[in-house]
Amino acid sequence: MLNLERLRTLDALARHGSVSAAAEGLHVTTSAVSQQLAKLEREVGQRLLAKNGRGVRLTDAGQLLADHAARILSQVALAQSDIEAQRGQVVGEVRIGAFPTAARGLFPSAISELRRAHPDLRVQSRELEPEQGIRDVIRGDLDLAVVLDWSNKRLPVPGGLAQAHLLDDVPDVAMPEDHPLAGRAEVDLEEFADDEWVSWPEGEFCHDWLVFTLRSKGFEPRIGHLAGEHHTQLALIAAGLGVCVAPRLGRGPVPDGVALVPVRQQMRRHVYAVWRTDADRRPSIRAAARALRTAAGSE
Repeated sequence: MLNLERLRTLDALARHGSVSAAAEGLHVTTSAVSQQLAKLEREVGQRLLAKNGRGVRLTDAGQLLADHAARILSQVALAQSDIEAQRGQVVGEVRIGAFPTAARGLFPSAISELRRAHPDLRVQSRELEPEQGIRDVIRGDLDLAVVLDWSNKRLPVPGGLAQAHLLDDVPDVAMPEDHPLAGRAEVDLEEFADDEWVSWPEGEFCHDWLVFTLRSKGFEPRIGHLAGEHHTQLALIAAGLGVCVAPRLGRGPVPDGVALVPVRQQMRRHVYAVWRTDADRRPSIRAAARALRTAAGSE
């Protein structure tokens, strides 16, 4: 009889690509992963791993069993969903994640509502970028993630995920209050071709979107400062160190010395929740999505 937890460990190794990454995804030690895999090899009587430089790779038998493990674990998740749905109660645990401004703008209200309406449900939350949120939902580290894309740059969402639209977020351009365009009712992005920009860190989806968008306006942006937190970005703007795109969701108080002006060609961030379709019938998932829609004002 194959052990389910050992199959889960093999599945984590196949998805994450290394013993250390699998251990991190499973929240266990690398030694525990190695021990589980060694026991699984003894159970099946075949080598599942082979050395690959300083790491390991799956053998043909290992890949075959990993493919079966993924399907088995999906069926287990579906069975759990069906049992929860049949019971019809919102209980147990739900793990949710969101990019920072959504976590700040939606989670306090949504999680408070979940606690009030479903006291037997335990909610765990964390901040993470949209791409990471989708990866964590796919591999089962999160039950639901709040992610985003832009009207001119979509975030690829793999098959097997359900989606629920939460809101469209309209950003402004933030600039020092003495900027020549600070008194305008609307601005065009190309009017800031000579300004220095404050952006999100390189490699993040919103940084790539900003560079893509400004280049599409006919100029190469001069990005002088990178900051992941919008409060930090706005503090840099208040100090006269550039301009930035400032979404409204989770913005909070704007520091003195900063002017916000809407963009004439209206840009929108599409904010939505994703979860695995094999968990679609879980009452806890439905309750979490409903609480997020209420917090976003879409329900």
